[in-house]
Amino acid sequence: MAYKEGGILFSREELQARCRELGAQISKDYEGKEIFCIGILKGAALFMSDLLREIRGEVVLDFMVLSSYGSGTDSSGRVEIRHDLDMDVRGRSVLVVEDIVDTGRSMAFLKKYLLEEKGAAEVRIASLLDKPSRRKVDIQVDYVGFTVADQFIVGYGLDLDQKYRNLPDIRFVTEEE
Repeated sequence: MAYKEGGILFSREELQARCRELGAQISKDYEGKEIFCIGILKGAALFMSDLLREIRGEVVLDFMVLSSYGSGTDSSGRVEIRHDLDMDVRGRSVLVVEDIVDTGRSMAFLKKYLLEEKGAAEVRIASLLDKPSRRKVDIQVDYVGFTVADQFIVGYGLDLDQKYRNLPDIRFVTEEE
């Protein structure tokens, strides 16, 4: 099946404004605490970069790679850690930065893993996009950039078969006729 990028859902300016708002809220909520920030690669890289510039206070940065998508637009339902943390999170306040939470499986898996196996003191989730209509497991997203409908979207780090990540805005994807 072939796809093409569609119309703009969120412009570059809307994304930047929302990063400023989220950064201010996160800075307030973590005031006086060091934030151990975990970016979920590859999708969250652009959002995380912009968000971190808006957070005031001490931030430690690490990355993980999780996989639940194969090729195409549907989640496989199975979560794998492809790259684990390089640093220890034991006893730390963790902020996971994700591009999109849809079924919730990846974030539920990761939150449990960080708390139970890695010993984090607390784990909060910041996601650029939230797609609650596709939720399969109960997971709280603490900081949401935008809530979106059940459609496949690309840009600003989100991809379709590794394409479209470089778009400065977020667009929906349509099937080519």
